[in-house]
Amino acid sequence: MDDLPASTFERAMLLQGILITRATGGQGDSHTYSVLRTEFIQDSTYNSLLPAFVRTCRTLDQFWSWIKYEADTYQARRDLIYRGFLPLLQHLELGTSAPSDPAVTEALRAFDPEGVHEVWSKAIQRRATDPEGAITMARTLVETVCKHILDAAGTSYGDEDLPKLYRMAAGELSLAPSQHTEETFKTILGSAQTIVNTLGTIRNRVGDAHGQGSRPVRPSPRHAALAVNLAGAMAMFLVETELARREVAQKR
Repeated sequence: MDDLPASTFERAMLLQGILITRATGGQGDSHTYSVLRTEFIQDSTYNSLLPAFVRTCRTLDQFWSWIKYEADTYQARRDLIYRGFLPLLQHLELGTSAPSDPAVTEALRAFDPEGVHEVWSKAIQRRATDPEGAITMARTLVETVCKHILDAAGTSYGDEDLPKLYRMAAGELSLAPSQHTEETFKTILGSAQTIVNTLGTIRNRVGDAHGQGSRPVRPSPRHAALAVNLAGAMAMFLVETELARREVAQKR
C-alpha cells in the first residue's frame, strides 16, 4: 500500500493505533490491519515480538471478540495494547534485541510452535520490561524443551528440578560429557551443564517465581538479556540435536 508510512516503527505505531481505535468504540481500518499484520508476522525478526493477540487475531472482528471480555474499560484496553506492543516498539526504536533472536525463534517454532515457541516469545517480550519475569521464563524455556525431549523418548521424569531434567535429556541425546572421549567436547558439554545449573539458581534467587526478603535483589534488563539469551542458545542446541536424531532414525 502506497499510503502506509515508510518506516517500520511508524508502521508498528499505526498497527497499534488501529487496534486501539477498534478497542475503544471505533471500527478501525480492517484492510490496513490485515496488511500490516501479515507484514510483521512474515518477518522472522518481528514475529516473536508481536503481541500474542496480533498473532492470534487475524481480523479486527476477532480482536474485538477477544478484547471486549479481556478488559472492561477503554483505558484498561489501551493499557493492555500498549504493554503488548512495547517489546516490538522498543526493539524498533532502541534495538533491544539480540542477533540470535531470529535463529532461535525459527528453530523453536519448527520444533513446537504452541508450547516451546510460546515460552520463548514470553521470555524475549519480558527481557527489557520485566527482568524478573524474563529470568523465570528463561528457566522455564529450558525445562520445557527437556520435558518435550524426554516425552518423545518415553522417559518418565516426575517432579525433577532443572539440572536433573537437563542431565536426563542430555543423556538421551548423547550430550552428556561422560558419553564423549574427546576433551574439547567434554569441556563444551560440561560448560553447557553449568549454564543450565546457573539458570536454575538465578531464577530461584532473582526471578519472580519465589518471594524475596526485605532486601530483594533486583535484576536489570541486561541481566535478564543474558539469562534469556543463554537459555535460547541452550534450547536451540537441544532442539536441533533432537531434530537431527529424529532425522537419522527416520532414514534407518
